[in-house]
Amino acid sequence: MGLFRKAKHIPALPSFPPEDYEAVIRSSICTGEQVACMRERATGRLHEIMLLRTEEDLASFCRAYGLQADEIKRVY
Repeated sequence: MGLFRKAKHIPALPSFPPEDYEAVIRSSICTGEQVACMRERATGRLHEIMLLRTEEDLASFCRAYGLQADEIKRVY
């Protein structure tokens, strides 16, 4: 009975200057969970962008930031 549901609000992805940040995928060794992040080149600090559950999620991350999936580094 979902007559009066709230519309889902999808937040816009933040922009990161490519000269200061690089895209990485943080993977868990134990669970296999993957998170798409942007890493500051100067400090190494990670900014989590989105959880990657499927290949479709990775493709949408790549489209949003103009990247190729094979050029993204993995961090454990």
